Amino acid sequence: MEREDLQYFREMLENMLDEIQQKGQNTLEDMSGSSQVFADPADRASQESDQFFTLRLRDRDRKLVNKVTEALERIDDGTYGLCDACGGEISIPRLKARPVTTLCIECKSKQEEEEKATRY
Repeated sequence: MEREDLQYFREMLENMLDEIQQKGQNTLEDMSGSSQVFADPADRASQESDQFFTLRLRDRDRKLVNKVTEALERIDDGTYGLCDACGGEISIPRLKARPVTTLCIECKSKQEEEEKATRY
């Protein structure tokens, strides 16, 4: 992979980290500052449901942080863009669509087919 491509993906991944951290900070501020009292139990239930949904999103973001960090480490050690399964190169369009991926499209398709076969 070209150095310019690696720099592009590094910046993309670092921006993803910044965005995730900002979302987390905003969630902390929103939840720590909300001490509303609701007269209607349905309003309170609605707020709690919204908060639960937001926390689930932040949990997904937490998992994504780990993947982004690992992708940045792969850039540093020179293995970014190489498929974990076959060792071949992962296409640039695939990396642009999912910069944290560790499998080329062929290996990912094969993995999904194997998972599908074991489910049924």
